[in-house]
Amino acid sequence: MEWLNYHHLLYFWMVAREGGLAPAAAQLRLAQPTLSGQIHRLEATLGEKLFSRVGRRLELTEVGRVAYRYADEIFSLGKEFMDSIKGRPTGRPLRLNVGVADVVPKMIVRQLLEPTRRLPEPVRLVCREDKVDRLLAELALHSLDVVLADAPVAPGSSVKAFSHLLGECGVSFMAAPELARRFRRGFPRSLDGAPVLLPTENTSLRRSLEQWFDGVRIRPVVVAEFDDSALLNSFAQDGAGVFATPSAVEKAVQRQYQVRLVARVAEVRERFFAITVQRRLLHPAVVAVCGAAREGLFGRAAAANQTRLRPGLPIRRRGGLLTA
Repeated sequence: MEWLNYHHLLYFWMVAREGGLAPAAAQLRLAQPTLSGQIHRLEATLGEKLFSRVGRRLELTEVGRVAYRYADEIFSLGKEFMDSIKGRPTGRPLRLNVGVADVVPKMIVRQLLEPTRRLPEPVRLVCREDKVDRLLAELALHSLDVVLADAPVAPGSSVKAFSHLLGECGVSFMAAPELARRFRRGFPRSLDGAPVLLPTENTSLRRSLEQWFDGVRIRPVVVAEFDDSALLNSFAQDGAGVFATPSAVEKAVQRQYQVRLVARVAEVRERFFAITVQRRLLHPAVVAVCGAAREGLFGRAAAANQTRLRPGLPIRRRGGLLTA
């Protein structure tokens, strides 16, 4: 493999940028003969002339112009790299590569990533959705900056990563307006034999819901199971059944899918994590996401559990259940 001497390339780039040996030598604090000798070595390595003399001036040859374009990009990227490491503005959009576990509700993801749009420095989001184990493999290779998941990294995982709790909330049972009116009265007994839409069995929410059903001794009728929460919500909008969604996004789900609240259940907990390869968060966009989630999204969800479900109706708590 042929190696390029980047010191020689830097000297060439400075002479081309400054327009001559004298100003470049002053910038670099080198003697002009030394600078000229280094550029001759670069030309010998490349086997091409980079400058031609026109009168008392140096002008770039055709190869020199090509070399200058590459050198300019190389040293601009080097400066950007140092600015990024030091936390200084780079002049380019900050890139955030996010892996989204396919079991995390899209509404949660959108609200978690919303703070990246309000940072002083522009952020370019690149989101990839997949199974969490495949995303963790990419995280280990530094292809991703963060993975959003509904569970921490499993003990004994082959990937060394750190799970940062973003927050937790209860769940809200919801349905199309007619179904919501029917099953709101007498909840949770009203769900015994009721049609429900559930996430698939590989999710923590599914496991928590089934434990809760057992605890309150009800057996709803599972009419459909979904990997994709957005598809589940669309079926619910058409009146296919009752479903549970994180209370943190209850109002957003109501607006988007025209569904209504049946009841909130505080003891079924949804937890969300940002998984990184660093114990200490470094990426400024990841720091913003984590801070906003803890103080905003999930902080509001906790406060919502203390509010009324409908104006004028008191809240009764039964075994973690909040209902009207």
